[in-house]
Amino acid sequence: MATSRNTLVRRWGGRAVGLTITGVGLYLVTPALITMFSAWPQLADVDVPWFFVLAVLQTGRLVSLWWLTKLALAPADAQPEVPRVGWGTTATAQLAGSAAAKVLPGGGAAGGMVQAKVLIDAGQPPTAVASGLTAIGLLNNAVLFLLPVLTIPALLIGPPPAEQLQLGLVVSVVLAAAIIAIGVTALAWPRLVEATGRGIGRVLHLVRRSVTPDGVAVGLLAQRQRIADAFRGRWWRSVFAMAASRMFDYASLVAALVAFGAEVRPAEVLLAFVVAQALAIVPITPGGVGVVDVGLTGMLALVGVPTETAVIAVLLYRLFSFWLPIPIGAFAWAGWRFSRRS
Repeated sequence: MATSRNTLVRRWGGRAVGLTITGVGLYLVTPALITMFSAWPQLADVDVPWFFVLAVLQTGRLVSLWWLTKLALAPADAQPEVPRVGWGTTATAQLAGSAAAKVLPGGGAAGGMVQAKVLIDAGQPPTAVASGLTAIGLLNNAVLFLLPVLTIPALLIGPPPAEQLQLGLVVSVVLAAAIIAIGVTALAWPRLVEATGRGIGRVLHLVRRSVTPDGVAVGLLAQRQRIADAFRGRWWRSVFAMAASRMFDYASLVAALVAFGAEVRPAEVLLAFVVAQALAIVPITPGGVGVVDVGLTGMLALVGVPTETAVIAVLLYRLFSFWLPIPIGAFAWAGWRFSRRS
């Protein structure tokens, strides 16, 4: 009896805790979401071309992610028995996984399982799918951690006139080039990664004595090796695809602000974007719903965007980057299930 009870606790205890955290998180952010969606009628004031601009930018982000998945699953040596993953399968897997991550407890973990299931069902080896998706996650985190470093010089040398928010599109291109250069350099020269890890380790050691420079360096080298192995021979393209996906997303936020005539420096928008991306990976609510919206709105208001403008601009941005992909992903999942049965 005791063994059965312990098994039940191990099986459902973690899920109960996760659901409780999710419920509390949704309860806390619901008022902010209601306030944001109450601004929905103001979207009618947006010029129609801006909707097409955001649609194109978000489509570019998705295509970049699909290309990155194809690169991660491209076999190092040709194996006739393993079919090459096609664009349709890659798009279906990513869209379905992204939708699951936005609505299911567990967020990214649940989305990764759905994406892996679709890819494996298409004939991809489970080990290749697992290593490929893991490498994509590591590369995504590396770019995310690199963005704050690039934000500092952008804030220092960014154009001071507030009217030049449109230059945020140029900033996104410059940042993408910097990410590609740094990423490929790190993959080509492991000694640079080791030295960076030791430097970070020395700083962290001052705060937490248990962290050592050697330990941080070893951890960074291990992650760098997993990315390098997964994308061997495709480093430039893989880093370019990941950088493009991030910068298309940032450009979407800039476009949403320009659509409502916001006056703020593009470097400050980049800072708000980085904070929002960090909040998105915190597993409080599925997909960071509410948490990202509140954090992004607060950061934009902090850098000088009027609160009303920040609320409606974030609503427009999240409409294309978060809400619309959910029904599209559900449709992709339903189509995949139908094709399996027929």
